[in-house]
Amino acid sequence: MFSRVISASTFGIDAYRVEVETHSERQLPSITIVGLPDNAVKESRERVSAALKNTGIDYSFKKITVNLAPADIKKEGSAFDLPIAIGILAANELVNLNLLDETMILGELSLDGSLRKIKGGLPVAVEARRLKLKSLVLPEDSVKEASIVDGIKVYGLKNLKEVIDFLNGSNQFEPTHTDKEEVFSQINKYHLDFSDVKGQENAKRALEIAAAGGHNIIMIGPPGSGKTMLAKRLPTILPPLTFEEALETTKIHSVAGILPRDKALITERPFRSPHHTVSDAALIGGGSIPRPGEVSYAHHGVLFLDELPEFKKNVLEVMRQPLEDSKVTISRSKMSVEFPANFMLAAAMNPCPCGYYTDPSKECTCTQAQIQKYMARISGPLLDRIDIHIEVPAVKYKELSSELQGEKSEEIRKRVVAARHVQLKRFEGLKNIYCNADMGSRELRKFCRLDNQCNELLKMAMTRLGFSARAYDRIIKVSRTIADIELSENILPQHISEAIQYRALDRELWGH
Repeated sequence: MFSRVISASTFGIDAYRVEVETHSERQLPSITIVGLPDNAVKESRERVSAALKNTGIDYSFKKITVNLAPADIKKEGSAFDLPIAIGILAANELVNLNLLDETMILGELSLDGSLRKIKGGLPVAVEARRLKLKSLVLPEDSVKEASIVDGIKVYGLKNLKEVIDFLNGSNQFEPTHTDKEEVFSQINKYHLDFSDVKGQENAKRALEIAAAGGHNIIMIGPPGSGKTMLAKRLPTILPPLTFEEALETTKIHSVAGILPRDKALITERPFRSPHHTVSDAALIGGGSIPRPGEVSYAHHGVLFLDELPEFKKNVLEVMRQPLEDSKVTISRSKMSVEFPANFMLAAAMNPCPCGYYTDPSKECTCTQAQIQKYMARISGPLLDRIDIHIEVPAVKYKELSSELQGEKSEEIRKRVVAARHVQLKRFEGLKNIYCNADMGSRELRKFCRLDNQCNELLKMAMTRLGFSARAYDRIIKVSRTIADIELSENILPQHISEAIQYRALDRELWGH
């Protein structure tokens, strides 16, 4: 006997159709799985056999051949357990074949027949809808994210017996519904707020400018000055997450298996903060079958690198492609996978190895040579992609003990959204340019014309303050954003003056 069950697997952040074909014949009992299965798929033979027996299903063991088509793409994971089990039962005429042509089935089986959560429920649901199937059967723990997709009935079932009852029509099950309006109403509700931060008005202003223009930012200051606290609140002032952005971000988290079971959608801009011991594969993504990394988990959000000079040099260097292209391409001998990685980079570092070079209340114990060596760990090409460098001094006791609350994130975000709206209108019709940080030299010449006074200020910055050539474009980009926040059509001298302050690492003071 022969049966066919429709299933799916993921490639990158999208799913593709996989047909689980089962052939059963009267020979010595065995189960053979072909179609480029990985070890997890091969081991499904034991899980499926035990699950069938422990579910109390009596069927005659025969020689069973399972083919996962298309056979030229490697299949991975444990989500094929359930379709293999259903295929075996269908080939033995124990499951009604009527629903199999219009139902997609995925799930990992426990030895007792219960179903466990799988990765990629959301992209699988999108693919099932694209194929115009009527139903999608998933484990109960994976159904929340898939039910956000309209146009297909998604059933979350607990065990193998329920799936058999569903296919045979011997029990009625209700599809899972998720109210998109209710889920979307939770978008952009954060439990952190800028009003929690005492003092640091200059740093808050720099973060507002970074958010308004999509600029990458680095904060330099002694330990305990609030760099991490400020960075964690950066997502709260970024423009609201759109439904399309939320869906794309959720896809990445779903494929990686890091989406909480009770969440249908990522409702806040992601904030990822990997430790400085992270490997390049964990940061960018990789593996024999490529998986997304931290830069993709931070898609449409913020990637925060604390203690930036402590990261390995090769790890920092691999970040240059995603910072430039907003995507990661991982190539292997037999495949090439692309993951989106459009994020804002926020970094923090001490001004020297001991951390107290710029702290007036504590003495620095580092030599000038040690400081220069420490600062040189951040390469020029990476620094090229960071527009704003801001000093974050230690907070004074008077500010810490003050009862006054700072400005709320909601108020700051209003100014950020207004500035982004100006930029979207300006760059209308231009490909891959949505904010000031995306501008190239051609756009700088077109949209950032400077008068004589502004040019004189820039000339002074280059000569007297010892700024490098790379700082020139960055200052103009940041001053354009400052002008946008103030809804000024032209870049004025005060905008240039403020932008010059945000180039701390380019000054001769830091040994560059």
